[in-house]
Amino acid sequence: MAKKKPIDQNINQEKLSKKTYSIFDFTRNEKPFLITIIILTAIAGLVTPYTYAAMWFGFALAAYSAIANDSIQTIGTFIASNNNRPWWILWLFMGVIWVGTVTYSWVTFSGDVSYERLSVPGLEKAPESFVFLQLAAPIVLLILTRMRMPVSTTFLLLNVFTYKAGTILDVMFKSFVGYLLAFVMAIVVWFILERFVKNYLKGQAKPYWMVLQWITSGVLWSVWIMQDAANIAVFLPRQLDTFEFSVYAGFVFLGLGFLFYLKGDKIQEIVTEKSNVTDVRAATIVDLVYAVILFYFKMYNKVPMSTTWVFIGLLAGRELAIAIGKHGKAKRKNAWLVRAFRLARKDIFKALIGLIVSLILAVIINKGVREEIFAMFQ
Repeated sequence: MAKKKPIDQNINQEKLSKKTYSIFDFTRNEKPFLITIIILTAIAGLVTPYTYAAMWFGFALAAYSAIANDSIQTIGTFIASNNNRPWWILWLFMGVIWVGTVTYSWVTFSGDVSYERLSVPGLEKAPESFVFLQLAAPIVLLILTRMRMPVSTTFLLLNVFTYKAGTILDVMFKSFVGYLLAFVMAIVVWFILERFVKNYLKGQAKPYWMVLQWITSGVLWSVWIMQDAANIAVFLPRQLDTFEFSVYAGFVFLGLGFLFYLKGDKIQEIVTEKSNVTDVRAATIVDLVYAVILFYFKMYNKVPMSTTWVFIGLLAGRELAIAIGKHGKAKRKNAWLVRAFRLARKDIFKALIGLIVSLILAVIINKGVREEIFAMFQ
C-alpha cells in the first residue's frame, strides 16, 4: 500500500501538468482573440455612462456575436454543403435575404424590425440607460462561441433587458417545448425516411438538389430572422428611423460577409461533426424540417423563443433516428446509439451553461426580476 502512494502522486502530477499545458496552449493559440476581448471589455466600461454610444456599441457586439453563434442553426448546413463555392456568392445570397426580411418588418410594423417580438410585456420598453453587464453579455457570448458552445442568444441577450420574471419563464417554456417538438419530429421524419434516404443518397446528387437546398436555406434564414432579430435589436429603440434602420441593416449585412469569409468560424464544427450533414440532400431535409418548426412557433404567439434549443433538439432527434435505423451487428448499432446520446448530451449541456449565465445576469441587473423572484418565495 505504501508503494502505491508515490505512483498515485506521480499520476496526479502528470494530469495537473497536462491541464496546465492545455490552458497555456489555449491562451497562446487564442492570444489575438483574448486581446480583442480585453479591448472590447475596456471599451464597454468606458461607454456605459453614455447612453447613445453604449446603445450602438452593444448593438454591434450583439449583432456579430448572435449571428456568429446562431450561424450553426441557419447557415451552418448551407456553408457545410457549399464549402467548394466562393464565400462571397453565399454571402450575397443570404445578405439580400437579410435586408429584404428586416425591411418588410420595418415597413409593416412602423419601424419595428423584430416582427413585434419586442412588443411583449417586459421587453416593450427601449433601454433609457445601460449598465456594464448589459454590454458585457454579448462579449460573454463571443467567448462561448469561440469555445464552440451553442448557447441561446435569446436567453443571453434578451434576459438582461427583461424586467419581468414572468417573461423570462414564458420564453423558457416556449423554448423547451420547441426542443421537445423538434426532437420528436426529427425522430419521426428521419425514421420514416431512413430507408429512402439511405438508398437515395447514394452516388452524386442531382443538380436540382442544389437548387432545393438554396431555396430551403433561404426560407430558413428568413424565418430565423423573424424569430431572432429581436436579440440584436433589443439594444435599440423599438421604432427605428431611416438612418437607424440603415445602420442596423447595413452593419449586419457586412458582418455576414465576414462570417462567410471565415466559413462559420469555430462553432461550425458542431454542424460538421453530425452524420452526413455535408451532403446537400441531407442538409436540405434538415433545413426544411427546421424552417417548418420555426414558422409554426412564429405564428403561435409573439413571445420570443430560443431557436438554439429547437436546433439542438432537431439534431439530437435526427442522430438518434439514424442510430436506431442502423442495421448489422448489435455491437455496431449500440456504438451508434452511444454516439447519438453523447452528441445530444454535449450540445444540451453547453446550451444549459448559456441559460444559467443569462439567468444570473438577469437577476443581478434587473431589480424587477429580483423582486418578483423574492415575492415567489415569500
